[in-house]
Amino acid sequence: MHVGRQNDCCEYYMGGSKLVEETLEKDLGVWISADMKCSQQCSCAVNKANKVLGMIKRAITYKDLRIMLNLYKTLVRPHVEYCVSA
Repeated sequence: MHVGRQNDCCEYYMGGSKLVEETLEKDLGVWISADMKCSQQCSCAVNKANKVLGMIKRAITYKDLRIMLNLYKTLVRPHVEYCVSA
């Protein structure tokens, strides 16, 4: 991945073969793109949170407000909040 305005975007080789240029990289659970935008990280966080929310809806039959709120705060909200501000 080439980052920066004044980067020459050189081609890199290892063992005689050219390394593939990546535009998106995951590091410490955070998706980083070459243009430093966080749209991929936000969409991945939302997709994961929606999957967990769907699992809660399918698994819980007694949907009391207090129970659903605790499940949401415990299981869904951390996925939405993790590294989205980055």
